[in-house]
Amino acid sequence: MPIMQVAPSSFLQRFQVEGVTVGGCSAEECRTFFAAHGIEEEIQIRPSSGALQCRMSDAWMAVFAPDNNTLSFHAIATQISQEILWALLVSPVGFEFKSLEALASSVRVRKNIALAARKTALAFKTEAAERPEAYWHYEEEAGFILQPGQCLIDALVSATQPEATGKLYDFSCYRASEYVILLGLAQEASNHNSPLLTDLQKLNEIHAVRSGLFHDVYLHEYGTLEKPLPSHFFVPGDRLWFRNPDEASSDVTGYEGSWVIYMGSGLFSNFWKRDQPYSLLAKCVEIYHWRDGLQTDSEGEKWMDESVVEARMADTMRNPTKLKRVLERMMKMRDPKGVYADGGCLDSTREYPKQIFPGSNELRLPSY
Repeated sequence: MPIMQVAPSSFLQRFQVEGVTVGGCSAEECRTFFAAHGIEEEIQIRPSSGALQCRMSDAWMAVFAPDNNTLSFHAIATQISQEILWALLVSPVGFEFKSLEALASSVRVRKNIALAARKTALAFKTEAAERPEAYWHYEEEAGFILQPGQCLIDALVSATQPEATGKLYDFSCYRASEYVILLGLAQEASNHNSPLLTDLQKLNEIHAVRSGLFHDVYLHEYGTLEKPLPSHFFVPGDRLWFRNPDEASSDVTGYEGSWVIYMGSGLFSNFWKRDQPYSLLAKCVEIYHWRDGLQTDSEGEKWMDESVVEARMADTMRNPTKLKRVLERMMKMRDPKGVYADGGCLDSTREYPKQIFPGSNELRLPSY
């Protein structure tokens, strides 16, 4: 189903394009790099403060990325790397790289993350968080840490990709997104920065980097509440948050919102049902109907009836009038934290991994 374009008044502005800035190369080398990824026509490369600023032309964007919309790039891309680069080249927030090698590394990391997210599947509503015991063990302060001598990459795959062990493991979508991102970084490090992979291995044998610290160590965040990213702008490999704007149902654990990875092809990760990834439309409709699935048991505890949510979703998707009404409500920027007013489920920001190519490595790993 194609993405329905819903453009509330707050999104009718024309967004700027900053694209990509690359240092340490000539314009000819830069063009050769992009041409190798199938990007030759309508790319503009201009000198900028000792580097080169690269972006797609306004004419190209008017046809293929109006209002910085990247959700249909897969229709013209021959590979996910091309889709990633096009998204970077139409970004309203600039991405800076010291070299073409650093840019290529960043693209590979994003590709790793997107592909890993497509393979990730978790158990749903089991009783306790768990990991494959051959690779992980739990300590109260440190969290789930790597068994000594086990390969970090294999351990992350075993926890998130059921083909590796024949089993689904239970943990939150937020924690799973951390594993997917760390896996993408570790896979790149294994091929292009082996000392970093060694450091990542040692760190994960001592302490898990989680939640706010994970964000600080491994990720950049771009966009702000004051200057939100365009509603249909996503780069494969981005992590993002969809907020539940319904105060009552957001009190149910796990339904405060949804952390996902944008996997490219117009799709967002569904770690519970990986064979049913979300379109932007479907994700908005699902979160809207969480309010309908809210139940209270005999002891006064709130819980979510997923069967009700699925039935309401199906009904809305079949009814154009209902669908338009739901999307007009949800396809708005979320309210600030703690506020439940007229906001929708869209966040103003995205998160993406820091650069790890030698000479451009941005990671500063914590010591324990």
